[in-house]
Amino acid sequence: MIKIELPKPDVVIYQRKQELKEGEAPITPVNGFIDLHKITRENGGFFLFYNKANEVLFVGKARKLRQRIKKHFEDNVSPIKKYRDEVYKIEVYEVEDPMEREIYETYAINFLRAKYNNDKVFYK
Repeated sequence: MIKIELPKPDVVIYQRKQELKEGEAPITPVNGFIDLHKITRENGGFFLFYNKANEVLFVGKARKLRQRIKKHFEDNVSPIKKYRDEVYKIEVYEVEDPMEREIYETYAINFLRAKYNNDKVFYK
């Protein structure tokens, strides 16, 4: 048996309202997320979308994490386009090796039973 353990997330962001201080310019939120700038622009890895009940909604991977996560909220072909409003928390894991990303993504989809992933599902 192969033993896989998910690493600790590198970044965790929550959907929230921006609290502005005097003279501060507002950040344009992406689906209620104002902290996307904390996600690396250059590195690859995988990510998990959670709802308020802390259930995993979707697991994905990308060569450039921030760009891919933003696309899920802006794209018309995203697998979560009907469920964007459910996403409350995003966990981001930086993993540069493409094979490791693939393994972690497939493991997380099945072990955590991601609600809206259709591909790579073995538990049904």
